[in-house]
Amino acid sequence: MEVVATKKATTSGAKSAKIAPQYSPEMYKEWYTLMYRIRRFEERVLEFYGEYVRGFCHVYIGQEAIAAGMKSALDPMDGVVTAYRQHGIGIMKGISAREAMAELFGRATGIVKGKGGSMHFFNAREKYFGGNGIVGAQIGIGTGIAFAEKYKGTNLLCVTMFGDGAARQGILYEAGNMAMTWKLPVIYVCENNGYAMGTSVARTSNVRDIYQVAEAFNMPAEQVDGMNPEAVHEAFTRAAEHMRAGNGPYFLEIKTYRYKGHSVSDPEKYRKDEKGRAEVAYYKTIDPLKTTRAKMLEIGVSEEEIKAIEDAAEVEMQDAVDFAKASPFPDPADLYEDNYVQADYPFMKD
Repeated sequence: MEVVATKKATTSGAKSAKIAPQYSPEMYKEWYTLMYRIRRFEERVLEFYGEYVRGFCHVYIGQEAIAAGMKSALDPMDGVVTAYRQHGIGIMKGISAREAMAELFGRATGIVKGKGGSMHFFNAREKYFGGNGIVGAQIGIGTGIAFAEKYKGTNLLCVTMFGDGAARQGILYEAGNMAMTWKLPVIYVCENNGYAMGTSVARTSNVRDIYQVAEAFNMPAEQVDGMNPEAVHEAFTRAAEHMRAGNGPYFLEIKTYRYKGHSVSDPEKYRKDEKGRAEVAYYKTIDPLKTTRAKMLEIGVSEEEIKAIEDAAEVEMQDAVDFAKASPFPDPADLYEDNYVQADYPFMKD
């Protein structure tokens, strides 16, 4: 993924400047391919909810640019841990559409053998540590993973993702203090989609620019346009460079938007009035798939090339559905398998 040119922005705890770098057509195709795959995966999940997919289900529709910008900016072996709106991030980290769909269908061929469901994907082979259902719990997990990377002397980091609701949890402040004190390689990422379930940020905190909470620890922080894969890529690139230089953690508040409800059970009453409808309509004008597609055409990617990307994703997702439907359910005898595993870290052998 070749970067033709970039512009560096200052990150001294203030909002990031508007970023308009010029990237190669190949980079835009990489971004669009991943975003379109995630969008179509989530739409197929909603199509089969109730018949094959059951239980909790939180889709990533609208937030795909975050996954795209992360993937292009980070090392493939950097760790990632996130919350329960995580199908798209799991796919970004290498979980196949087949494994993801089968997990949602509760089948033994799923990424965690049909035992985790929507909120609990896990992919140890590529250091994806979930999908976690307890609000904010992943913040401590991600900080601990970053501690392990520093202890082992790697040059890798851990991206620790949470929503604007979890930003109110005390563990963020405890972990942030520890991470800055020990200069741990952790990027704290608040995916601020405006609503903690159905309650807006404006109703839950006097601090509405969430990146400012990092100032309590003198932690570098910035606010990022999460509807734009270029801006996300730039922000993660800066954060990763800062961290790999041994400077410790970094905080990104990524302003994004979910087009669907908090979960499939959310009637979205908080967006049914005139103001709410106007809000949704505005954000759909800056849909990252729509704007990235337009940019690709502008820089010379043909309609045929874009259509090929979209067609391939359609085939992939239909294959995933067919695979999931044909897969067996877990054997009840396996209920107590895979609950614990011995970690293979060098310091445990001393």
